[in-house]
Amino acid sequence: MTKSYFPEGFLWGGAIAANQAEGAWDVDGKGMSVADVALYKPDVSVEDYKKQWHVDEQAIAEAIAEKGTGNYAKRRGIDFYHRYKEDIALFKEMGFKVLRVSIAWTRIFPRGDEAKPNQAGLAYYRDILTELKENGIEPLVTLSHYEMPLDLVTEYQGWVSREVVDFFVKFCKVVFAEYKDLVTYWLTFNEIDSVFRHPFTTVGVVEERYETKQAAEAAIYQALHHQFVASALATKYGRLSNPQAKIGAMVTKLMTYPEDCHPENIALAEKANRENHLYSDVQVWGEYPKWLLREWQEKDIEVAMENWDLATIKEYTVDFLSFSYYMSLVVSKDAEQREKVSGNIATGVKNPYLPMTEWGWQIDPVGLRISLLSLYDRYRIPLFIVENGVGAADEIDGNGEINDQYRIDYFKAHFEQINLALKEGVELMGYTSWGCIDIVSASTSQMSKRYGFIYVDADDEGNGTYDRKKKRSFDWYKKVIASNGSDLA
Repeated sequence: MTKSYFPEGFLWGGAIAANQAEGAWDVDGKGMSVADVALYKPDVSVEDYKKQWHVDEQAIAEAIAEKGTGNYAKRRGIDFYHRYKEDIALFKEMGFKVLRVSIAWTRIFPRGDEAKPNQAGLAYYRDILTELKENGIEPLVTLSHYEMPLDLVTEYQGWVSREVVDFFVKFCKVVFAEYKDLVTYWLTFNEIDSVFRHPFTTVGVVEERYETKQAAEAAIYQALHHQFVASALATKYGRLSNPQAKIGAMVTKLMTYPEDCHPENIALAEKANRENHLYSDVQVWGEYPKWLLREWQEKDIEVAMENWDLATIKEYTVDFLSFSYYMSLVVSKDAEQREKVSGNIATGVKNPYLPMTEWGWQIDPVGLRISLLSLYDRYRIPLFIVENGVGAADEIDGNGEINDQYRIDYFKAHFEQINLALKEGVELMGYTSWGCIDIVSASTSQMSKRYGFIYVDADDEGNGTYDRKKKRSFDWYKKVIASNGSDLA
């Protein structure tokens, strides 16, 4: 047994997203979202991050023309839409205190700009949230998780258009009013920092619409500003709807190391980490950093703002900071001469001290402890780890079992580091493992890239029974939760 520094009431659980789990993409009045354009691309390397995410006008047109699920795996998901009671029962059996879910905007406002919400969508999420509460599981709800209405891309300019702020705020007000008796914890935008990694999915920007790279960059910054304003307004109205509500930001934590102690490499790492902090700086401190304002000026980028925008961002900062953590990165002044690795975020210099997954992600538990300490020292507000996990090609053995000891080893190492960070005084609200049940992968739209404690019988082409089966890690995580992190054996 390990001495546990996990506080009483720590929120252990898991996380999924509507667009990767629900399926039922055209059921009960749901409209098309940007996720319904995401193709499973077996002909593209799983390590080619840019090509896996990239969407152009032709891809949008082809997706709209496809009336079935086709090769659009997220349209199928794992049928959580119809099987959520079964899945929530399994989460309860594991002892979950919290489940992170998202509300698909297109189930509430199918096009995004309707005058009235879709009642079938509202009823569906009330059923899910009620089921969670009745099973003793606290909902942690993400308002926007890579599932904005496609019509806001085709009929507007995505988040570049100011109107989208108003559409989103309307959606938030409806959702807050509808579920104020069921939800205490909210997140505004999932990984708001991903705007440059995959602008179509995050903010509905189709880069080919812009004549130059600089014009596309300016459009992405404009969209980001609008999301910052929308996040602040969501924080405002969430608190007005329920004064007990806690509203959080959600970012990707990218811990970047220098290759060595050469001052230029240290400067490169400092720059990368500072840029990663931009998104949480704005939402926690309520201000744009001076370095970014100077960069806009030097690049001749003009971000249009209403007179009250900056005051709104300043006034309605978040209550807590949540983040995803999967891997660390290495930078080098000699990067072109170094061996590279890829991951779910970016390509970087290979770290010779770290093992890698079969998808090329470097596994760095100590980096999670460093991230927790650096974030808490910087912001001094509660933190919440809402995504962490390892994708693997799990297989059923001859005994009909899934022995995912590698997953247990992964979580054990990360939990030990979290425990050390807590010992050093970090205030951490909870931990939700990503893809606690197998879901369609965000970047590659694969089912074979599995994260869960629960196996779903479906392959990359959508074949299978979709039946659920416990993996070995299921009982291990159940024991960890029951012991509040003290029993990691």
